Parts: sequence; C-alpha cells; structure tokens
Amino acid sequence: MEFEYWWLLAFPLFFSLGWLAARVDIQHLLSESRSLPASYIEGLNFLLNEQPDKAIEAFVEVAKADTETVELNFALGGLFRRRGEVERAIRMHQNLVERADLDGEKRQLALFELGQDYLKAGLLDRAEQIFSGLRNTPHDIPASKFLLEIYELEKDWHNAIRIAQQLATTAPGHSWQKEIAQFHCELAVGESAHSDLDAARKHLDAALSVYRDCARANLLLGDLEAAENRHETAIHYWKRIETQNPAYLPLVAERLLASHRALGRAADGLALLRSYLTKYASVDILNTVFQTELELEGAHAAYRMVRDELRRNPSLRGLDKLLEAQLIEAPAERRQDMQLIKNLIHQHSQRLTLYGCENCGFKAKQFHWRCPACGGWETFPPKRREELESLA
Repeated sequence: MEFEYWWLLAFPLFFSLGWLAARVDIQHLLSESRSLPASYIEGLNFLLNEQPDKAIEAFVEVAKADTETVELNFALGGLFRRRGEVERAIRMHQNLVERADLDGEKRQLALFELGQDYLKAGLLDRAEQIFSGLRNTPHDIPASKFLLEIYELEKDWHNAIRIAQQLATTAPGHSWQKEIAQFHCELAVGESAHSDLDAARKHLDAALSVYRDCARANLLLGDLEAAENRHETAIHYWKRIETQNPAYLPLVAERLLASHRALGRAADGLALLRSYLTKYASVDILNTVFQTELELEGAHAAYRMVRDELRRNPSLRGLDKLLEAQLIEAPAERRQDMQLIKNLIHQHSQRLTLYGCENCGFKAKQFHWRCPACGGWETFPPKRREELESLA
C-alpha cells in the first residue's frame, strides 16, 4: 500500500480546526460563568467547604435576584420542608404560584409542593383545598393519597372511604381493601360509643364484605353481642378469627374466657384456650391460661401447664409464670431467694413484652390497629417483641 503524501498537508489543517473549536468552547464557558451571580459561586464554595447552612443562604439570594431560577426555587422549597423550616418553604412555593410567567405544568407542581408544606405545618384545611384542586391532573394519585392522609388525621372516615375507593381504581398495585375495612371499623366504634348498635353492625358487615379477613370486625361484633349479654353469639364471632388470622387470637383470649364464665362454662373456655395455646404459641394466651388454671385447678396444675409450654416454646414470660406457681407452694425458707430471681426475670421480661410496628419500628405496650407514629394500618403484628425475636 502506497502512502499518500498529500495527507501530510491535511494534518496541520485538522490540528488548526481542533484548536479553534477548543477556543470557542472555552470562550463560551467563560462567558457563561461570568453571567452567573456571585452568590451562586459563593454557594458552591460553601458546599465544597461543607458549610450547608451558608450555602443555602447564598442560593436563596440567587433565587431572589434571578427570576429565571425556577428549579432552584423548587429545590430550596423542598429542602426547607425536609429541614422543618415550613414557613420558609411556604413562602418559597407561594412566590412560585404567584408568578405570572409560570406555565401551567410548573404552577401545578408549585401548588402540589405548597400543599405538602401546609400539611406538614398542620394547616389541614388549606392542604385539603389545594389537593382537592389537583384532582384529575397529572398529580391526581399523589394528591389523592395526601387527601386520604388528611381525612385520617381528621378522623373523617366517610371521606377516607370515598378517596380509598377511588384510589383502588386509579392507583395500580394496591387494592386498599384492608384500609377501607379499617375505616368502617372506626365508624363502627363511633356508632357504638353513641349507642347506635345497629349502625355499628352495618359498618362491621361492610368491613367484612370489603375484606373478609378483617379480624377487627369480628372482634368488634363479638364485643357488641357481649355488651347485650348474647355471649354465645359473641363467642361465635371471636372464634371466627382463627379462620381469618390465628395470630389475632391473643386479642380475644380474655374476652372468650369472660363470656364462657358468664355462661357458667369456665372450664370449656379454659379448654378452648389450651387448644389455642397448643396450636399457636402466644405469651398473652399463656398468661390468661395460667391465671385461669391457677384459679380453677390450683398452683400445681398451673405449674405443670407452664412447664410443658416452656418445653415447647421457651420464653421469659413463661419462666416468670413458672416461678410464680412454684412460689405459692415453696417452703418459707426458699421463698425469699426465689422471689428475688422472679423479680429479676419479671423486670427483664417486661422490657420485651412490647408490640412493634413493622413499618417504622415504633414500640408500644398496647396493641394498635393503626401505628401512632407512621399511620400504617395493621402494621403492628399481634405478637410481643419477645415472641418475634424468638421466631427470628
């Protein structure tokens, strides 16, 4: 292959063209950097020097001086809300909403952000007004979810049901059946408090028609029947929970025993709870069975029952009950030492007998259908922390 000598003339030409292109790019970059506000460069320097508060103040000055920095306004407003500076976030997003040159899409986004500011500030009526206005827009689904949160906070369960039903058709991937059933249960609790038991039953029937595994509905139906001394029917409703989710049986253990006692069948109630304890290990059922066994059949029978249960499912609560049964029949000279051991175990077991939210980790001594911290429904497993750790 022969070398073409004319290429030697082309090389300097290509080099010159590359040099000119680089010069143009550098001049363009320099002209853009000169057009940037000094506060912007100052803010970047603060960020590089790990001084975020000063950087934010510098960027705020940029946003005030340059009306074209819409995205910077959005970024700063969101940052202020996350930092808890809600008033500054509201001012930032209000200024965006009031701008005459803002296009429709960005105005809707500014309203959506402002609604979140109001929600975090606790101004629920203003937040509701904004999110309601964003229905049937590109922000429809997230706005509806925030509306649902507002109605839950306000305990406006009728509107909560309405929004959840709409979300079930518009938001794929979630049926909202569990939440709607819980809203009906909340309405039933309210009707029951006002002695309108028929209305309460209608809401509980509606809960079960929406979500047939709603254990809370059967629990509350049993409570309504027990309140009117229809204990046989109450027992029937509570026993249904085993077919829905046996993990919720500890919540009705004492109720079942009380209704059996009212019918004069305490021994039958005890036998039922024993069968549950054999099939579904639970420290709460164990405690109820132990106290009843102690009362009906004495300390020795209670001791044997707890000992057998400890062999199947070891737990500190079980050990505490075992020592309690032994203390009753222990000789006087041994009681002081045994009481000391029992007290130590009892104190430690109390720290473990907590319920915990699977969603946010919030812990509580009482069971909650809705987490007080994160607002999740049925995120508290009806098992104590000790049981969950032993399962893990």
